[in-house]
Amino acid sequence: MWSIFYYLFSKSMPFIFEKLDVYKKAVDFADKISELTKNLPKGNYYLAGRLNRVALSISTNIAKGNGRYHKSDRISFFRISRGSAFECVPILDLCRRKQLIGEEKFNSLKNELEGICKMLSGLINY
Repeated sequence: MWSIFYYLFSKSMPFIFEKLDVYKKAVDFADKISELTKNLPKGNYYLAGRLNRVALSISTNIAKGNGRYHKSDRISFFRISRGSAFECVPILDLCRRKQLIGEEKFNSLKNELEGICKMLSGLINY
């Protein structure tokens, strides 16, 4: 009995979500946002903090969803992840309006979010 327990729990647990393209893209997006917000001028910490949190939330909810056993639980976390991606858009829009980021950067980040959302929708509808 002990040997079975040791065998099952001594192996490292595989994190299957790390192989998902949407997870990789979400982590890349969060990294880009982290770099972007480092350069925001003082007085815009509320935007930087919120944008970093929601950008990171995309990948963390993908990971949480993949840790669930029931399909409905996984889908729920994928929906939350998609909601976080949607939440990034108005924050980026405000950064653009305040001229903290340029039009080209805004469009590039928004296009990345659209791709992530499409992939998440695919996971939700699978």
